[in-house]
Amino acid sequence: MEQKRLIVLASASPRRRELLEKIGLKIQVDPSEFPEKTRQYLSPEELVKYNSLGKANFVASRHPDAIIIAADTIGVLNNHLIGKPHNAKEAVIMLHSLSGKTHRVVTALTVIDTGSDNLLTRTVETYVHIKKLTSQEIQNYVQSGEPLDKAGAYAIQGMGALIVEKIRGDYYNVVGLPLNALSDCLKELGINLL
Repeated sequence: MEQKRLIVLASASPRRRELLEKIGLKIQVDPSEFPEKTRQYLSPEELVKYNSLGKANFVASRHPDAIIIAADTIGVLNNHLIGKPHNAKEAVIMLHSLSGKTHRVVTALTVIDTGSDNLLTRTVETYVHIKKLTSQEIQNYVQSGEPLDKAGAYAIQGMGALIVEKIRGDYYNVVGLPLNALSDCLKELGINLL
């Protein structure tokens, strides 16, 4: 595929950047300074959609003829949002709450073609089951440092793969960017990745 358009990732996430590069896109990174909302009165789906749209629109104003990609991902356990732990103690608590349970990972993806003002948003949901963990396994994983900047206190693409028993849905959604939905959005805008 020959890339004719500037593609801008409205995120500082190294994982999202790596995923886009992995599928052959040459991108420019322009992190959005959009002030994200936390829960308040919105459902998880409404919340990620609001944040994803806000991030994309914030960056779109700086690129008059480009494809803007933005996303927002959260975890949900029993209708409670799962954020990023602020420290090791919070990571331990979070992993104990997920142990032996299934939670949802919800991502809203927004793609804007600023040349034509076309805007597409998709919401993708993946179910992740964490195996039953011992306290020692949780301590060992937290001591690795990996959980400390990850939503849900695990990275499925890293050592966290050892605690994930099964998933139902898009694996890349759990990493932070649902590539299948992105491919469909880009195709609608006339950009075929295959």
